[in-house]
Amino acid sequence: MGFFSRRALRALAAGLFFSLLWTAASILAPDQAEAGSPVIAWRLENPFRFFTDPHDTEAHRATYRALGPAERSTPILSAEHALQSGDRDGWAASMFRKTCWNNNRFKCDAYDDYINPSNHAVIVQVMGVDDASTLTCRWLTAPRGDSKNPRGEAITQSCSEQARFVVPYPGGMMVTVEIGGREIAKSLIKVRDILVAGMGDSFASGEGNPDRAVRFSRERTSDYSTVGFYSGLTGYPARIGPWRDLGDKTFIKENARWLDQACHRSLYSEQLRTALQLAIEDPHRAVTFVGVSCAGAEITDGLFLRYKGNEWVPDPPRLSQISAVAEAQCGNNQTQALDLPEAFHMNGTIPELQNIILRKCPQDDARKIDLVLLSIGGNDIGFSRLVANAVLSNESLLRELGGWLGQVHGEAEASAELDTLGARYKSLNRAIHSILYVPWQESDRILLVAYPGLALDGDGSQMCGSGNAGMEIVPDFQLDRTKLKLGTWFADKLHRLMRDSAHEFGWTFVETHRRAFIGRGICAGLSVEGVSEVDDLRLPRKIDGMWTPYNPADYQPYAARQRWFRTPNDAFMTGNFHVAAGLLTKVLRIEPFAPFQLVLASTYSGAFHPTAEGQAAIADAVVDKARAVLAKYGAGPDADPTGYTVPSPEDVAAPAVPEPDAQIPDINSLLAKQPVDKGVTSAGPAKPSGPLNALPAAAATGPDDEETPSGPTVGVTSGPEDEVPSQAVVGRPATETAVVPAVSSPAAAPEGTPIELRPLNRGTEQTHSEPVQAAPPSPAPVSPTAPSDAPFTPQRFAPASGAATSGQ
Repeated sequence: MGFFSRRALRALAAGLFFSLLWTAASILAPDQAEAGSPVIAWRLENPFRFFTDPHDTEAHRATYRALGPAERSTPILSAEHALQSGDRDGWAASMFRKTCWNNNRFKCDAYDDYINPSNHAVIVQVMGVDDASTLTCRWLTAPRGDSKNPRGEAITQSCSEQARFVVPYPGGMMVTVEIGGREIAKSLIKVRDILVAGMGDSFASGEGNPDRAVRFSRERTSDYSTVGFYSGLTGYPARIGPWRDLGDKTFIKENARWLDQACHRSLYSEQLRTALQLAIEDPHRAVTFVGVSCAGAEITDGLFLRYKGNEWVPDPPRLSQISAVAEAQCGNNQTQALDLPEAFHMNGTIPELQNIILRKCPQDDARKIDLVLLSIGGNDIGFSRLVANAVLSNESLLRELGGWLGQVHGEAEASAELDTLGARYKSLNRAIHSILYVPWQESDRILLVAYPGLALDGDGSQMCGSGNAGMEIVPDFQLDRTKLKLGTWFADKLHRLMRDSAHEFGWTFVETHRRAFIGRGICAGLSVEGVSEVDDLRLPRKIDGMWTPYNPADYQPYAARQRWFRTPNDAFMTGNFHVAAGLLTKVLRIEPFAPFQLVLASTYSGAFHPTAEGQAAIADAVVDKARAVLAKYGAGPDADPTGYTVPSPEDVAAPAVPEPDAQIPDINSLLAKQPVDKGVTSAGPAKPSGPLNALPAAAATGPDDEETPSGPTVGVTSGPEDEVPSQAVVGRPATETAVVPAVSSPAAAPEGTPIELRPLNRGTEQTHSEPVQAAPPSPAPVSPTAPSDAPFTPQRFAPASGAATSGQ
């Protein structure tokens, strides 16, 4: 009996020992602990490093996390709708000034080296502790890779509170939580930081979607012309502010504002939205974004050669886009100028690329690029000129001038340029690998984004009909469906060539968004009484003292709409691009100038470009492809239940299938088809695409001249001159604008060439070299509206014949 008792006691003691041992093991190894054990959850404080204010990133992250399962199938478009629902000015208006883009460089006070981070701030919290608010936790840290400081910061606070630590990069930091001297959880915090570069044209830059759109008066009107072909251009919406004449100094102060004024690059860009989404959906991933896309860019004049942008500013882009990314890739180190006489002209096929000079970062100093986002090719075939051919009436004075100060393209011109585009893509592929160091065996890190259809309707085989709906702003515009077929046919050929080129070079091709644009083209909407303001295609006009169809002060540039393309009317109401009066009359010698301001306001402001919704829809397609590429190379999200926020597969709708490989219709039979009722024509599977952005770089924020030309057509206005937004109008007051100092007239400027007023049909003479010398020290920050004192000699616009005269 006593022996049995001793054996029973020994068994009981052994059981108690192993029970205690299991409990201790669970505490010391929380990653292997049973469900309900304490764990450390963490997230980056500011995963999108391009935003210098973490609160801006958090606004997007909170919006994303609030989306339901169905909304997360298109997270960027859904977030766009949520963000804009209560903000008349758009979410970007309060954020675009707080970024790491200053003076044409990726530099800001928030980081010593934006490109090469040395640490990241994280927010940590212990989860799974009962009655956490009544307990005290002690946080201990041990930075990895820092032999001089093996022990890091220690914090004692309530277990219910979050803690903030700065984690070394790339080494990481071990974080331990103790309660009463006993370790309850432990985790290695290691941030993954990826570099995303974006290059391209206006479809990539966000053209048509300024970060801060113009604001309109509730009472005042503008008259642009009362005589001749442009008679009756009266009663137009007028900007807020105490300006006297269209294009005067005070008027220009109220121009739309952009993240990059010269390139019309905004936070609404599909490239930026892609990078932002990759940052906010994964709490352990940081994104360093380098976006240099520019409205009007081509592969040659833009990516390889310096292009000064779509709008004149005192500080235009200093480098070509390839060189700019190479400079950014170098961080605080210096790039080298490489003379490349034979590398990229493809045996003379691309003569513009002979004897070029590009910047390149030494490979030991260059940070590896994880993703390259591209939207390019439309301007290379002159697609904007095909659009001009389709929308300019036969009686248009602009057609006589050559479209928007350039050529109006037909079949022969577009075919000739399309024939060389394949060689341009091949040259670009070579540069991305050799200059930017994207490994040849990892070519799928390069994502080429297809252009969406501009005017497709119905099931995708129909298109917008003839007429001027959405573009009655000037009598020049009259959409011709027969000519639109020509543009649609070439857009389809462009799309197929892009797809074939991507396949040839191993790039990732993004095209699934094209289906989402069907029925959302430039003619989506109505021009009748009773339709909602956002879907009304008409332009507000004041007739007999009454605004019709609505007061322009109530216009919402970023409200959800059926159409995902800006019409000329939309462009006027959103970007409202005008140039300084002195430039038009003394430099361009355009008299009378007021009607021409109206043309600029309806074209240069982003007509025929995707809205912010359209940009978001494109970004959703890009993100789907980008996730797969990142996961392939080990940069996907952590399988961590405390922080994994990427939608699970069952919550995400199946992606759209690629475009069908339908046969391209014969051009002659296509153009010979007769119109059908209601202006809807069968056009087969062809889809229009390509940007309308290769427009001349007129001066929107350049030198002003207070002297106003005389004559009856010079911006006659009515209403109070000093109107400010009424209390009923939501948004920032007009006083939050930069002041334009008075300067002398451009005509009186001395000789020099800091800017070019580039014609649509760019001349054969190109600047083939990048600056070889190191860039001078950055000047003090300059307001986007501040004119430069630098001298210039303008280039004259091309005549209708297409023969360009260039100024030196």
